[in-house]
Amino acid sequence: MTAEDDDLVARIKQALKVVIDPELGHNIVDLGFIYDVSVDDGVAHITMTATTRGCPAASFLKEGVASSACLVPGVEAVDVTMTFEPPWHPSMISPGVKASLGFAELN
Repeated sequence: MTAEDDDLVARIKQALKVVIDPELGHNIVDLGFIYDVSVDDGVAHITMTATTRGCPAASFLKEGVASSACLVPGVEAVDVTMTFEPPWHPSMISPGVKASLGFAELN
């Protein structure tokens, strides 16, 4: 990936922070739902997850990711893949969000 692609990936990840999980009330990037973002010839490839396979918000979140990524200048198309491998776990949440959700850090 080029430096330009790296910058575009960073801008996509920032744009995805507007997608809020309706149950947890935080953005999907800080919740650890975004597993990978890459760019190939203007196409953003995003691999993401949800808290569980049966998550009722999974389609909503996937649509939000596609819509948000499409708004980033330089993105011509978006391909979103929903996966549950590896399964999401609360340890994937960023430290600041963990604290606001009341997760204690275990040593």
